[in-house]
Amino acid sequence: MLLSHNEENNFSLTRFESMLKTNDVLFFDSEEFEDIINHYLENGKIALAKKAVKLGLAQHPTSTNLKLYKVEILVFEDKLDLADGLLNELYDLESSNEEIYIQKANIFSKRDDHEKAIEMLELALEISMDEADVYSLLGMEYLFMEDFENAKFSFMKCLEADEEDYSSLYNIMYCFDFLEQKTEAIDYLNMFLDKNPYCEVAWHQIGKQYFDLKDLEKALTAFDFAIISDEYFIGAYLEKGKVLEKLGRFHEAIENYKITLDLDDPTSFAFLRIGKCFEKLGENELALEHYSKTVHEDPLLDKGWIAITDFYYKKKNFQKALYYINKAIAIDEENVLYWKRYAKINSRLGFFEEAERGYQKTIDLGNYELETWIRRCDILINLGEYESAIQNLIQAVEFYPETAEIEYRFAGLYFNLNEGDKGYFHLNNGLKIDAEYYIIIEELFPKIFCRKSVKEMINSYLKTS
Repeated sequence: MLLSHNEENNFSLTRFESMLKTNDVLFFDSEEFEDIINHYLENGKIALAKKAVKLGLAQHPTSTNLKLYKVEILVFEDKLDLADGLLNELYDLESSNEEIYIQKANIFSKRDDHEKAIEMLELALEISMDEADVYSLLGMEYLFMEDFENAKFSFMKCLEADEEDYSSLYNIMYCFDFLEQKTEAIDYLNMFLDKNPYCEVAWHQIGKQYFDLKDLEKALTAFDFAIISDEYFIGAYLEKGKVLEKLGRFHEAIENYKITLDLDDPTSFAFLRIGKCFEKLGENELALEHYSKTVHEDPLLDKGWIAITDFYYKKKNFQKALYYINKAIAIDEENVLYWKRYAKINSRLGFFEEAERGYQKTIDLGNYELETWIRRCDILINLGEYESAIQNLIQAVEFYPETAEIEYRFAGLYFNLNEGDKGYFHLNNGLKIDAEYYIIIEELFPKIFCRKSVKEMINSYLKTS
């Protein structure tokens, strides 16, 4: 009875692994070794692949393919000089072997010499029997160089050679997106769909392009075709749900998100979107139920914790909002979005020291938005910590020079510290930038605003503006 190729491979693997366990020496032909090595490499079992190469070359010392597998492993281990030396020996023996050029390209790529890698791959292309693989490698090299036009062309050639190579299709769309060529992307996908009308990936991608262009009806149609082409395509249901949300068709959006829960393991994204839909429908209990499922499914997804926190904040239930944002911070204390909400909630509760700590933390984590500096300053003013408020503004002005909101606060703070010269200097700066913002002095420093000299200075600018 003849064995199929898969059965032969399994038989060879079983014999090989048995040999390793018993230390018996069994003979395998070179093709069997190639299949064994390839299996181990594809499954990330590098140590076993190395053993197979060593034993294979011991039995077949002249095999070019086994030596090329040795090169592949050396490259993987970053032993580039050894790999290069072995490739040079192989080139002298067999210069027409495309794999030699491919591995040479791999070495150049590892050394960040992508132009040389491309030269090698173009030589491989001239003799290759499998152009799709070489074009795919060329595309990746062009991506490393951020040459998106040539990368796009290479992946297109790859897709021409193998129309089911969806990774190349995704890479083509990545290039179109980076180049902001939405219309060109749609034209290309339509051309591809003319030849492959039931390609669910292409329908999915064209739907995303229409979604980005805010052509929601065409996006919806495209995702419907993706689902017709493959009724188990989870990504299409998720994208269709997003379109239906945008169209305000929340019940239908929920239905599509729920389909994804039935097709595969539940995802935090689907739970989150269902929760958002229920919230928009005023179904608060169902919204909270699904937000809770979101954070249970993926506690590291910040959007889940933010959804629950914001839900309670909008309902003015600040204690509950604070409870959930504290839980979120306990899981990830480096998340700027959490600390911004922590500060905002504590501020609403009148816990100003905690609010100040929250804003300080957001700044420490690299959030340099003007609003963050301003809110922290106002809290420090409220706490009477004028020196700290000034230091905060000194940092802020480095990022936002000539900003009226900062200058008026400087003015009020220096007046409060009896440093009149600095106070008038910054007040003058603020009035020059935007005289209408004088209201900041009135609101934050009412006693300063009542000073005759301050009012006269403000009025002189208001009359001339």
